Amino acid sequence: CRAQKTSSPAPGAKNLERQTDALVQQYLDLDIFSGVVLVAEKGQPIYHKPFGLANRETGEKNTLNTLFNIGSMNKTFTGIVIRQLAKEGKLGLDDKLTDYVNGFKDPNVGKVTIHHLLEHQSGFGDYHGPAFFDLPSEQKTIANITNILRQMPLEFEPGADQMYSNAGFVLLGAIIEKVTGKSYAENVRERIIRPLDLKNIYLENTATLPNQSVGYLKTIFGELEDNRPFNSPPKPDGGFWATTADILAFYQAYFYTNQLLDATTKAGMEYFTFFEELKGMDGKATAMAGGFNGANTVIFEIPSRQISILVFANMDEPVAEQIGSGILKIIRGEEPPAPTLPAARNVWQAWDQHGKEYVKTHFEELTINFHPQDPKDLILNQVGYGLLSHDRPGEAVEVFVLNTELFPQVANCWDSLGEAWLKKGDKKKALEMYKKALSIDPMLPSAREMVKELEK
Repeated sequence: CRAQKTSSPAPGAKNLERQTDALVQQYLDLDIFSGVVLVAEKGQPIYHKPFGLANRETGEKNTLNTLFNIGSMNKTFTGIVIRQLAKEGKLGLDDKLTDYVNGFKDPNVGKVTIHHLLEHQSGFGDYHGPAFFDLPSEQKTIANITNILRQMPLEFEPGADQMYSNAGFVLLGAIIEKVTGKSYAENVRERIIRPLDLKNIYLENTATLPNQSVGYLKTIFGELEDNRPFNSPPKPDGGFWATTADILAFYQAYFYTNQLLDATTKAGMEYFTFFEELKGMDGKATAMAGGFNGANTVIFEIPSRQISILVFANMDEPVAEQIGSGILKIIRGEEPPAPTLPAARNVWQAWDQHGKEYVKTHFEELTINFHPQDPKDLILNQVGYGLLSHDRPGEAVEVFVLNTELFPQVANCWDSLGEAWLKKGDKKKALEMYKKALSIDPMLPSAREMVKELEK
């Protein structure tokens, strides 16, 4: 998060509390946040409050001891273990992935280095597809995901581009296990959890933890759903459960001490070069975040003031990041923006009230509340599938048509439109849309399967 430079003084504790309370209340009023907010200075909390319910079925409230799924935050843990092993001479960052894990179908995987995996430059895409989702929860393991990845083509030549990759960090976990002969979780326990005496970070057997929050999200119609179908066991790319206090302690050690990584290792990391630069830039921050359906966590760190802002939410992303960035603005003496409904709900409300052309004209302003790293074609896709789930294929077709107009080069937009036409009963139009999808991405599995099926 490369925020604007400012020399404004931080608000006093009372003002910070008052302004943060007021900011959070806006999100509570929209019913798009519940969780815990923590602001600390030099590792000591100066604001630490829970909000809302951890479990809406039982009425259990969030507390400072509530556990939240931290999502991709635990990529930091994985990176630390890899660099510790490199320091110990047990692997090299320029070693090839296939020195440790082999059997990949794409020959270009032989060019992937450990450094590529760490920096999201490997070319591996996402493994969250049918092959993964169809696995029972207990089989969503490093080994089984690695088997899925063995069959996947790379998205680009290793080192030639950068694309956020959960798959890459699962493979780093496989390397850790191969090198050490121990489980990924045991490595994290031995190398990070025990040395830092962290009592409330859970790496395994997380299905029924005490004080565990349930994640929630809302459909485009405002219907509340919980995220338990999306939960899976923790892996090297995400899914630890933790309290805000223990994650604060972890990142304090990571940022400001040599307990986890020594000075020489940090000096060779581009991230810590950037972090050192931030110490001389008053008010600028770096951020780490995690999230998936119904869960979102973030830490903003201001190195010049050693101020930490943590927001853990058991509601849909990017709400934690938005509240965190709002508190960052308060600390800088700036006015945080007012919240809006999540993008898909906002778009559907506008469509329902004003129609397609209004949404087309006002799309950008309607979709402010959306994760900045995600492609915006996903928004109308979510709206369309929400309509399909309520047996409204005609309206879904209209929504998907607009998506193809706004994002004509995204194959998945045409693939979704094909599905909607099929649900509406028009196989000819469906086949036309699936073929259009394949003209953009000849390897799109769903479109290939449907063209084959419809041409029988």
